[in-house]
Amino acid sequence: MSTGTRRQLRPTDVKRLNRSWRRGTENRLSLILESVTGPFNVGSIFRTAAAFGADQLWLAGNAIPPTNPKVQKTALGTDRLVTWHDPVPALEAVREAKDHGYTVIAVELTGDAVPLHRARLGRDVCLVLGSEDHGCSPAVLEAADEVIYIPQVGRVGSFNVGVAAAIVLAEARRQEWAAADASGSAPDGDTDSDWGTEGDTEDAGGT
Repeated sequence: MSTGTRRQLRPTDVKRLNRSWRRGTENRLSLILESVTGPFNVGSIFRTAAAFGADQLWLAGNAIPPTNPKVQKTALGTDRLVTWHDPVPALEAVREAKDHGYTVIAVELTGDAVPLHRARLGRDVCLVLGSEDHGCSPAVLEAADEVIYIPQVGRVGSFNVGVAAAIVLAEARRQEWAAADASGSAPDGDTDSDWGTEGDTEDAGGT
């Protein structure tokens, strides 16, 4: 229960809060989008990737690039905050991610997939999300180091790919921050609205 007047943080304080989380975040995150063709989905994923500090995003197959004007309706310019690569064959994207030192983890329902809450995401990972209609291709599933899935309890076949991306990216960061909490090295997450604002000139980005 709030003991005072609860209100939203000022924009400058939000930027300051975000910086404190960045300082306490070290693991690298990246994504491969295999043949994700919905422009609003791609734009949403770019915005989420930027919000969680993803380093790179590989487009694979016939995935639509953020240069498409429709993508910008949801990306809102956040594609400039993530290093992204023009579409390449999916296996080439997987190889490049591994060459960059990532463990490649496909998000898909397979017989050996690990449920999200048991997945080991607190490390440098590249998450693969497949097309809206068919998911990850068999070739990508074979090439991936691991496969995870998001448990569901409702009578729904699957998540929207943009929503799935947000869930797994959030879980990856949560695991890292939870481990830092346990070791006493996590950001304090202070949202004190009395923070000073003088000299704070950081761009707010896609908010």
